[in-house]
Amino acid sequence: MGLRRRMALVAVTVAATPLVLGGCTTERKPAARPAERVVPSPELTLTPADLSRNVPLSAEVVPLVTGGKITAVRIVDDAGTLVRAEPREDGSAWVPTAPLRPQRTYTAAVTATADSGRTTTRTTTFTTAAAATKPQVTSTLYFADKQTYGTAMPVTIGFDPPVARAARADVQRRLFVTTKPAQPGAWSWVDDGSQVFYRAPDFWRPGTTISVRAGLEGLPIGKNHVGDADRTATSRIGRQVALEVDNATKQMRVLRDGKLIRKIPVSLGKRSTPTSSGKMVIMEKHQYTTFDTRGEPNGGYVVNVEDAQRLTWGGEFIHGAPWSVSDQGHRNVSHGCTNISAANADWLMGVTQVGDLVTFTGTEVRLQSGNGWTAWNTSWGQFVKGSALPVPADLRPAPASAPPARAVAGGVPTPEPAASGG
Repeated sequence: MGLRRRMALVAVTVAATPLVLGGCTTERKPAARPAERVVPSPELTLTPADLSRNVPLSAEVVPLVTGGKITAVRIVDDAGTLVRAEPREDGSAWVPTAPLRPQRTYTAAVTATADSGRTTTRTTTFTTAAAATKPQVTSTLYFADKQTYGTAMPVTIGFDPPVARAARADVQRRLFVTTKPAQPGAWSWVDDGSQVFYRAPDFWRPGTTISVRAGLEGLPIGKNHVGDADRTATSRIGRQVALEVDNATKQMRVLRDGKLIRKIPVSLGKRSTPTSSGKMVIMEKHQYTTFDTRGEPNGGYVVNVEDAQRLTWGGEFIHGAPWSVSDQGHRNVSHGCTNISAANADWLMGVTQVGDLVTFTGTEVRLQSGNGWTAWNTSWGQFVKGSALPVPADLRPAPASAPPARAVAGGVPTPEPAASGG
């Protein structure tokens, strides 16, 4: 009986086992979906800030974007008129192509687009300042519209009063030059701030078109001045002509496209009033003019001359001088000008252009920086040091290479000895 009972109990237990196991089975859950990736929109802020007042007439729309790039800029005035603007080369700002008007309200709408295609649009509304009451810096653009210039023609802008060193970067940012075909250059300031020159590392290629804008109207220049005007001009570069004057030989060589086409005897400045040595540029051409030097240290005379070509602000010209023909080619008798015969002066006027290079060698004094358009009177390396802004890397002069080490017996190099003082 006991054995049967135990077997019966086992049977019951076995029969119940499937029920117990079935109640403990884990349920399968559906797989979790991956979290959707959130693609951010570009972040965008604008200058001038919204509702700004007394904004300078030289204002630019400056977008600061993160996570995208600017794809649209639209500026309108308070009458709904579209304001044309162009981006700077680096895209850092949109520059209206003409100065803004005083006490007007402008609205700029700027759109930035991310690589994903998402966009952000921001607007800013600002009001310009009243017409300037501060003294103006008078600017003069020595690059006229619709002219033909020589291959050494620098773009020159003069300032009165001169621009202080601390304000030159702000002024230079508002000076724009484009060339077709492209021939990039750089700006360089005369030390006293009275002039700034723009040129390329080499002479302009004949046929180049140069467009200039000095967008200075309403520009704050330092604490006490503003810019006077917005000036533009487009002109082209003509044939290549150069003059070379050697005091040792008293001769001028006239070259066109690198070929000598005439030699001209000259008489330069006497020792008390010497002609400057250096690289000058023809600045003006006058069929007739009068030299009136009364009141000048070495002057005191009045004389009418023909076929005069200005080279310096200080009054050095090439001109016809029939009174010194017997001296030309032999001795210097002038007050600093380059005397040539009337016939040669008339011929030369038909050959040269404003912007042609004139190089003088062998005289008693050196040409002073800023006495004329002296942009070519220094090396490119020295020229770019006069820029108030960083010069693009592709325009910086190559660093000077170290001098080669001297070789000694056996071919082992030894360094150059250090210079000793005293």
